[in-house]
Amino acid sequence: MFMDTFVLLAADGEAAKGLAKLNNNLNLGDIIVTVTFFTILMLLLKKFAWGPLMGIMDQRAALIANEIESAEKSRAESQQILEEQRNLLNEARTNAQAIVENALKQGETQRVEIITAARIEVGRMKDSATLEIASEKDKAVAAVRAEFVSLSILAASKVLGKEISEEDNRALIEETIEKAGEGR
Repeated sequence: MFMDTFVLLAADGEAAKGLAKLNNNLNLGDIIVTVTFFTILMLLLKKFAWGPLMGIMDQRAALIANEIESAEKSRAESQQILEEQRNLLNEARTNAQAIVENALKQGETQRVEIITAARIEVGRMKDSATLEIASEKDKAVAAVRAEFVSLSILAASKVLGKEISEEDNRALIEETIEKAGEGR
């Protein structure tokens, strides 16, 4: 401001008058006292206020740094937990799929076993029925033979008009039946 005033006054040509006026308005003692008090104030502020103020700022910076570090640790832990959960989920899916596949294999094995057992049972029942049919057939053939022998004896005794002993007649008929059965 002083410089601007000086330049303005010099431009008017009344520089000398303006300088004299400026010197009258400026008191050198006031300037020295003001500069001295300002310097003392700065020294006191530096000693008593600047240190604590910078300490508070340093504490605040350390607190912010700790908060950032804590947030980074929490984020890293969260990321790790998320990865673990994903791994567990994938493992659970794999286990579930293995269980399903195992159940399907067991079901197929049981199906094959049941079909095999049923076929064996059907074969056994068929063999049993075949044996029973053969047994019944043999019984029926024996009954027919016995009936045939009795009828033959009766017919032969009527034809001959005499009585042949039943044992001779039976032996003769059985021999004839056997020869007829061999001819088949």
